[in-house]
Amino acid sequence: MPRGRLKSQIGFVVGDKMNKTVVVDVERMKNHPRYRKPLKWSSTFKVHDETNECGVGDKVLIVESKPISKTKRWRVSKVIEKANKIFE
Repeated sequence: MPRGRLKSQIGFVVGDKMNKTVVVDVERMKNHPRYRKPLKWSSTFKVHDETNECGVGDKVLIVESKPISKTKRWRVSKVIEKANKIFE
């Protein structure tokens, strides 16, 4: 059992070309250290998707996990909202 509470974040899938891996972009608002103007910061994470159910544009909840590979330290907990695939 892990110690403490696992970190979780909500983001959008921006890439799904790899097998069992998606790239998720997480945006957050942060104030500028000096001028206190709110700025939008974004980070991208490689996230483990065991069932390959996520597609580009999906809104997902990701949680921390033990290292799965060299760059993957997060996994998809659930798909919050599927993207509308009009042109497929």
